[in-house]
Amino acid sequence: MATSTGTGWAQLRQQARSLETQTESLFHTYSQYASMAKLPPKPSEEEQRVESQLKDLLERRDSLISQLSRLLDSEATLTASALKQNNLTRHREVLHDHRRELQRLNSAIAESRDRANLLSNVRSDIDAYRASNPAAAEADYMLEERGRIDESHNMIDGVLSQAYAINENFGLQRETLASINRRIVGAANRVPGMNALIGKIGTKRRRDAIILGAFVGFCFLMLFFFR
Repeated sequence: MATSTGTGWAQLRQQARSLETQTESLFHTYSQYASMAKLPPKPSEEEQRVESQLKDLLERRDSLISQLSRLLDSEATLTASALKQNNLTRHREVLHDHRRELQRLNSAIAESRDRANLLSNVRSDIDAYRASNPAAAEADYMLEERGRIDESHNMIDGVLSQAYAINENFGLQRETLASINRRIVGAANRVPGMNALIGKIGTKRRRDAIILGAFVGFCFLMLFFFR
């Protein structure tokens, strides 16, 4: 009897785990409807089929858990019963979480569909009002055009403000560089012999460059001659 009970428990647990896996796979499909940007006004056949399959799986799992509970009550081995009790508790908790998840997705899909239907009804009412009132429709169109023109003007004003700020920054930089140049020239004029010293340094550098160039040229000629 214990062997028969153990075999029945193992088979039921395997079925329960298989149904849990199927439920999670269907949740992945069903959750996509809750995240859709635009839901159709009414549930599609595919959406209804997935929801129906989820409900059926949850009912089957509830039935399996009941069978597992009855098997556990009929056992007399305390050690095995404690381990199986933990397994049974886990299956119940997972089933409870999945039922809450289905309820949450149903609410999210319903809210998204109601919001989409409300916006659609508002647009229909606006279109109907404009169709029955051409003058009002034209006035709304002119207001929309005026709004777009104002936005364009604001954008242009922003670009011009940035351009003026950049131009002013360039002017400040020019004044700063001119001031630095005047200070350098003034300092050179105030120090006696500064200009003459700078001139001598430049002359010496040119002379050294000429000597070095002549020496390099002489070396090339000698190398070419004794080749």
